[in-house]
Amino acid sequence: MDLYEHQARELFEEHGIVVPRAEVTDSPRQAREIARRLGGRVVVKAQVRTGGRGKAGGVGLAADPAAAELTARRILGMDIKGHTVGTVMLAQPVDIEEEFYVSYVLDRAAGCFLAIASAEGGMDIEEVAATRPEAVARVPVDPAEGVTSATAARIAEAAGLPPQTVDVLVRLWEVLVREDALLVEVNPLARTRDGRITALDGKVTLDDNATFRQARWGTGHSTHHDPLEAAAAAKGIDYVKLDGEVGIIGNGAGLVMSTLDVVAGCGARPANFLDIGGGASAQVMADGLSVVLSDPSVKSVLVNVFGGITACDAVADGIVRALDTVRLTKPLVVRLDGNNAARGRAVLDAYAHPLVEQATTMDGAAERAARLATTP
Repeated sequence: MDLYEHQARELFEEHGIVVPRAEVTDSPRQAREIARRLGGRVVVKAQVRTGGRGKAGGVGLAADPAAAELTARRILGMDIKGHTVGTVMLAQPVDIEEEFYVSYVLDRAAGCFLAIASAEGGMDIEEVAATRPEAVARVPVDPAEGVTSATAARIAEAAGLPPQTVDVLVRLWEVLVREDALLVEVNPLARTRDGRITALDGKVTLDDNATFRQARWGTGHSTHHDPLEAAAAAKGIDYVKLDGEVGIIGNGAGLVMSTLDVVAGCGARPANFLDIGGGASAQVMADGLSVVLSDPSVKSVLVNVFGGITACDAVADGIVRALDTVRLTKPLVVRLDGNNAARGRAVLDAYAHPLVEQATTMDGAAERAARLATTP
């Protein structure tokens, strides 16, 4: 379950992380009053469960309460990647000296959490990760050990973050553990001109299996304005539509995110995020592939699976099942590794579909899928 930004910042504040003062509304007239209470000059931010709001025009700086009302009126009702803006958050602006990126994400394939951090946060973090991956540190975190001050210092040093961020890294880990989160992200984490470390934006994804412990957020079920996201949600699949041409399917959020990065590094754009989960059945694999193949913007599909609880032969069975019901007109690149990988590869070899090919490494699979999607 993805939280809205204002809910994520509420969690941050509860755990002692500094955030700017802010209020939420669905009324342009109320936005004027909120801006007045916050001092006049405010940042108006669309509240939607997707990224890319700034580039889509969903974030605006208002110089005074009247401008805040006009900005809120413009943003409310906008469509951002299939999500209609129903509320806006107005926040006090801060004087930024530096922007950083920090996150923790569950890596099911590796059986641990992954700390991802960079000294170059902000709107262009995806470009930084694609063009200069060395600028983004990825540090495995043992769930049993967690993030101590020593671990946080190691993460900060690896990413080139200032020492003041160590305390925030420890507190973000507390958010992840105590709130049953699969992902906690701050972009940007800013150092202000007066030296404070402040979370200016936040993304938190809670584990749906822990909904009974997180009842204050409701069920998290919301209307999906993108038909593919709605179709995936109806099948219980974690799917997010993106603006690209390579369909991505993997098992585990960390593996899927890494696959997105590798595909981008090969010169192509991911068309979606789709996590079939750590214990996915053949039916889940078939359902996920059906959703991805339904996207007309997809030019090739990459299935990247590391077999653990999910055995690779079950994944291969799911692919075959899907292709028996869905006509494949786009090339499909499959990389299977781990539990029963040899059996899974044998299943696909026996099926011998002309548009299905296999790769032995993630880099090789991503490079092939990117080439197939971008070659006329």
